[in-house]
Amino acid sequence: MDENSLIYGLELQARALTPQYGESNEVCFFIATNSLKPTNQLHLISYDEEQGSIQSKVFEHALGEVWKLNSCPHNSRLLASVYNVQKGAQVQAHAALLTLPEDLSLPDGQELKSEYLPWGQVEVLDTEAFGERVKTIEFHPSQEQTLACVVDNKVAVMQRAEASTRVVADVPVTSTGSAKHTVPFTTGKWSHHHQGHQFLALHDCSLSAYDVRDTQHCAWSISDAHSQMVRDLDCNPNKQCHLLTGGDDGYLRIWDCRMPKAPVFERSDHSHWVWSVRFNTFHDQLVLSSSSDCKVLLTCAGSVSSETQAQAGLDGAHFGGGETEERHKVLSDGLLQTFDQHEDSVYCAEWSNVDPWIFASLSYDGRVIISKVPKQYKYQIIF
Repeated sequence: MDENSLIYGLELQARALTPQYGESNEVCFFIATNSLKPTNQLHLISYDEEQGSIQSKVFEHALGEVWKLNSCPHNSRLLASVYNVQKGAQVQAHAALLTLPEDLSLPDGQELKSEYLPWGQVEVLDTEAFGERVKTIEFHPSQEQTLACVVDNKVAVMQRAEASTRVVADVPVTSTGSAKHTVPFTTGKWSHHHQGHQFLALHDCSLSAYDVRDTQHCAWSISDAHSQMVRDLDCNPNKQCHLLTGGDDGYLRIWDCRMPKAPVFERSDHSHWVWSVRFNTFHDQLVLSSSSDCKVLLTCAGSVSSETQAQAGLDGAHFGGGETEERHKVLSDGLLQTFDQHEDSVYCAEWSNVDPWIFASLSYDGRVIISKVPKQYKYQIIF
């Protein structure tokens, strides 16, 4: 067991993990279970680095088995859940907004009436008009009242303040002409750039960016980004036009959307499907990936990072010029570290939004591991 890691175990299977965005002091993550049993759970865990301990608060997720969680960047108490519901012989995926209570601590002398803390509010989103298989609910990075819902072969943008929803992308059926052969979107994410007007969606082996101001306007696309299905993507928050993808072919690739014919960086260190990929939000030369090979990999993509750009003096105004060059050293490209403490498929790996050197990973058997970037790499970057 790595001395830098700490394990938190769930009683049930799980595949949904997200940092608690909006929280600026504590390292916190949400995890939700994915079980056929009647009662699923949502855990809010807090990591105390000084004590080397994890504290948790547990809520009941009675709506169904959770497949995806997203935390709101504007409100630390709000998160979106995508979950399955059994309707007769059919299984449908729905979504809800969950709000934590304002005070997570009980008043003195009051005992918890059940093993679960109560929710502040639970709001099931009305998505059935757009399809039966919600894949993700994505909070807009800067507009608090805007959500994007990826459902079947559509991307719908919800304006909460106006109670309106507009379909901005609708992938047509394949040449067979049968709706049954439509290849649905697998997931999606808002672009951190382009003034918040672009939404990126994964579709089979490809990636498309839609301008949400103009219905069906595909701003750009990368066809055959992977030889097999693309599972996840992430935007480089510090470098416009760069994004990261991972797929069933085991590859991790970084793309420049202005040059879609070939990736600017790629690695194939995983031996099975890549389920999640994440840029470190502060030191974007550090890339995190997780896979069904039961491993989490820390990779360096320094040659295409914003830190290389800053050192070269190409964008001194944006990156702080000499100060950034002095503070951020760039490591050599390649695999830095393999984290192999999981014994099942690792569906999620997420950086903490509070500490850039800490991340959490979740495997299907319910094992959550809090890990740190090894000290030798941390010191090479900051000193």
